[in-house]
Amino acid sequence: MNGRPISGASVGARTHKGKGILALLLGVLLLAVTACGGGGDSDTGSGDGKGKSAGSSSTADTKASQAVVTIAPKDGAADVKTSGALKVSAAKGKLTEVKVEDTKGNAVEGKIADDGASWTPSTHLASATKYKVHAVAKDSDGREAAEESAFTTLTPKNTFVGIYTPEDGSKVGVGMPFSVHFTRGITHPDDVEKAIKFKTEPAVDVQGHWFGNDRLDFRPEHYWAAGTKVTVTLNLDGVEGRPGVYGKQAKTVSFTIGRSQVTTVDAKKHTMVVKRDGKVLKTIPITTGKPGYDTWNGQMVISERLKVTRMNGETVGYGGEYDIKDVPHAQRLTNSGTFIHGNYWGGGAFGNYNASHGCIGVRDVRGGYDSDVPAAWFYDNSIIGDVVIVKNSNDKTVAPDNGLNGWNMSWDKWIA
Repeated sequence: MNGRPISGASVGARTHKGKGILALLLGVLLLAVTACGGGGDSDTGSGDGKGKSAGSSSTADTKASQAVVTIAPKDGAADVKTSGALKVSAAKGKLTEVKVEDTKGNAVEGKIADDGASWTPSTHLASATKYKVHAVAKDSDGREAAEESAFTTLTPKNTFVGIYTPEDGSKVGVGMPFSVHFTRGITHPDDVEKAIKFKTEPAVDVQGHWFGNDRLDFRPEHYWAAGTKVTVTLNLDGVEGRPGVYGKQAKTVSFTIGRSQVTTVDAKKHTMVVKRDGKVLKTIPITTGKPGYDTWNGQMVISERLKVTRMNGETVGYGGEYDIKDVPHAQRLTNSGTFIHGNYWGGGAFGNYNASHGCIGVRDVRGGYDSDVPAAWFYDNSIIGDVVIVKNSNDKTVAPDNGLNGWNMSWDKWIA
């Protein structure tokens, strides 16, 4: 009896204390569940009574874009034409991005129309090449729609290339045009010309002119400035030059304009004046075409240089009149056979009278071994692209396409 009341009280106290702690823990747990569950009204009063907040992400706009992107050709298409087949358009929205590239990552430039309804490539596609297209458009609510396509262009059965002058890496005179001869006649000249681009330092406007359907020359309005650097990109691969005939050439050509040298030949005075960068280097006695064989007037460009060559009248319609097997220091001025060359057989003609069959003769020695004679000096101081102007001859002006002589055409006619 002595110890039970105390013992009972102690047990009861512990029991009540344990129940209090349990109740406290249950209260805290209930509070935590209520806070996490969001089942009660929030302070902002924005609850919807269904356990969701009005600002919940579950109410974000999930509607599909109304914009529709269309790509032609369709995904997987083969034998696709290199021009006119690639088209990207958007309906019920506006295009915001169009990316076209080949498997090497080379991009095809193009432009989205001002109204955003279409995209057009700026150039043709290469032949036998796989391209990937990625296009994105947005509707009026800013929702995006995207489309992709991959296709392969045709492999042409018939092709052409352009054979050009001057050569890559060369240094040429101020009169040198960039001239391209095509291996097939071109019936789509605008497409071919558009595929040839120029970059010059310093910048100058360069324009092309067609001579017939297989030759295209480019030049500035006036002679090139000395030191100009010219880079030409021939992006002919895939250009349809004529029905069913495609270019297969993609090449970059660079050349530099050297010093300015312009030589003026006076057929009446029988002299030529050589100017370098506007200053007279030398005045040299010469002979030009005799009556009936007069030398062309006009601006001519040195297109070929030969230390020694054979000149036979048969090749230019003067059969039997001459055949000289060792003409020294010969530099071509026209396709028809006009040269400025060394002459060891002219006797006293130089500076006195005209005695040639149309060429410009400069005193030389047989074999061309003497570097001190005028012909050797002129040859050693000339380069491809130098200008030789003939005046006061009794013949007409040389045709612009007879050699690299487009300078004899006015700029207005050149760009017409």
